[in-house]
Amino acid sequence: YGVFTTMRVLGKPPKILFYKEHIKNLFRSIKIYNINKKNIRKNICKLIKLNLNPKKKYDHLFRVAVNNKMISISLRKRLKPKSNFVLKLINYKRIDPEYKNLKYKKILNFLKRMDTTKSDIALYKDKKILESGTSNLLFFKKNKIYSPINNYYEGTTLKFFLKKIKNIKKKNIFIDSLSQYDEIIIIGSGKGVLSVSSIENSFWKRKSLTNYRILSKIYQHAVANCPRYNG
Repeated sequence: YGVFTTMRVLGKPPKILFYKEHIKNLFRSIKIYNINKKNIRKNICKLIKLNLNPKKKYDHLFRVAVNNKMISISLRKRLKPKSNFVLKLINYKRIDPEYKNLKYKKILNFLKRMDTTKSDIALYKDKKILESGTSNLLFFKKNKIYSPINNYYEGTTLKFFLKKIKNIKKKNIFIDSLSQYDEIIIIGSGKGVLSVSSIENSFWKRKSLTNYRILSKIYQHAVANCPRYNG
């Protein structure tokens, strides 16, 4: 019963995109799950600093997981998603979906069978789409932007866009209404901003890249202006 966050590390010397926001989200979940490990904030910062080499050029994902017994870290190379990216619909809702918890064995079982540079799962419950297996989803219809109402984790990258774009509306996204949407965009630390080309076992296919280009430009500006990590 632990929590985690995954942060994008890039550049030389290393920068961590949205670092403060990631740590804020992590400690929100730590509080909810009553994780009371001694000196936890100090030790997390120490571990991150010890495992980043100022002489190395990065495009990696740094994962920090915490429970009452230990702090676990991993650093892996970020795999760049392909442009022809597909979603596969899966009837499942994460346990305590509002928090980034470690109860995700079932999702890992789905993902390990896939090439995650080419595809991801789209979770749904009661015919309403919630999130992908790794990220958030935004839906576009006639230049209006929609996000699911609830039962998903509001990730750091999504929170960044909610501040930048004020007209993102909350709406139930039903599977049988997918044909109404022109674009579906994946938003997350690992994927960045990624346009979905199609959804497996549905008739939905991408109709436009207009909004993807707009969001991608905003995201790349944040990447270019990300400050150096100082611990």
